[in-house]
Amino acid sequence: MLTLVIAVLIVLITSALCSGTEAALFSVPMIKVRQLAESGNPSSLILLKIRENMNRPIAAIVILNNVANIVGSITVGGIAAEVLGTNWLGLFSGVLTFLVIIFSEIIPKTIGEQHSEKISHLVARPIYIIALFLTPLLWIIEKATAPFSNGDSGLTTNESELKLLARIGHTEGVIEEDESEMIQNIFKLNDVTAADLMTPRVTMTYIKRADTLHESKDFIIDSPHSRIIVVDQAPDQVCGVAFKDELLIAMVQGKYHQSVHEFTHDVTFVPSTAKADKLLIDFQNNHQHIAVAVDEFSGVAGVVTLEDVVEILTGEIVDETDQVENLREFTRNKHQV
Repeated sequence: MLTLVIAVLIVLITSALCSGTEAALFSVPMIKVRQLAESGNPSSLILLKIRENMNRPIAAIVILNNVANIVGSITVGGIAAEVLGTNWLGLFSGVLTFLVIIFSEIIPKTIGEQHSEKISHLVARPIYIIALFLTPLLWIIEKATAPFSNGDSGLTTNESELKLLARIGHTEGVIEEDESEMIQNIFKLNDVTAADLMTPRVTMTYIKRADTLHESKDFIIDSPHSRIIVVDQAPDQVCGVAFKDELLIAMVQGKYHQSVHEFTHDVTFVPSTAKADKLLIDFQNNHQHIAVAVDEFSGVAGVVTLEDVVEILTGEIVDETDQVENLREFTRNKHQV
């Protein structure tokens, strides 16, 4: 009888270890594995190797599990027939099946999922070694199953999942509400275009380059903008941009006879279809805070600024000089038929 009990325990424990290990390896998030691997911990590095190619480690676990279940059941059945007799063999088989389901499948997999990180670290090295030892057999299995297993394994994560994680993080108190909102807004950078952000040409403020500082004095002083678009004769003829502080300094120095052209700097032109994330990179590379958006016919569509892009992340930024909170919305309403 003792032999039978020991044999049953060996089958249950071996199968339980395989089931729990498999559940833990599949449950630990890939992002968490990469984060742990950055510490240089040997177990974490091995775990990363396993997660990057799960085929062989999982095949090794499945082989061990099936050997334990099949060979173990045959062995236990033979011992049970000798100890209990054939009359009790059917009942014993039913009890053993119940024990396997509860103690070798449900409970170990539940524990593996709940403590996936800790268990994965413990089993990573043994599983890796077992997979290396079984390499010839695993190679044969891979070749046999290749026609059914080839294909896209899918992305580690996606935009929707990251947004959901941000909301869950806020709900659970891991991150603040404003942090969650900013994470959500980051994904808008690739969805919003310059046309969505720009101040339309019909409300764009500009100054003519041929005008002298004396002729433009009142406009320059009253302008709420630190950068003023410079045109030739019409808004479609943008020549560049002038900095308000340079113009004011020149006026203080009495240079009223100089034309605006002498203070004009180059300005970047971008397509109105340019995405906000691309605009942000352009502003960084060009060291400019303003750009002129052009339509498909190369006509001036409006002006977009670095502030417009930043507002995607932070919401509307209104300073003491803004007379209209949202100039784009104001323009649409004004020209709505």
